[in-house]
Amino acid sequence: MRIGELAEKAGVTPRTIRYYENLELLGPSEREGKGFRYYTEVELARLRKIDALKSLGLTLEEIGSILDLFFEEPTVLQGKQKLLEMLVAHLKETDVKLEALAQFRSELQANIAKIQNWIDEQTKSQ
Repeated sequence: MRIGELAEKAGVTPRTIRYYENLELLGPSEREGKGFRYYTEVELARLRKIDALKSLGLTLEEIGSILDLFFEEPTVLQGKQKLLEMLVAHLKETDVKLEALAQFRSELQANIAKIQNWIDEQTKSQ
């Protein structure tokens, strides 16, 4: 299939496909005849896997480091194990960020209360 057909089936743009090729997430396409790129169901499967991994919050760099594992091994065990490691790391990072946000929220609440108290005292004394 040509790039437009692949893009339509995968729900992406031809530009995205070229970008993924530049990042080596997709292998080089076959060129025949007048230099048109031709793709197979393998590239479509890879595009769908990229989309699925992106929906889990992985970066394209992270996806690139594990994508081949999902296509080289029939059981995809190694791919799933590496994916699990990445997701656990993301969860830890998220927990750290949540703790920092909770601390910031608490500080904001304290500052708001101080300022509100000061304003209340000023308006009472007038």
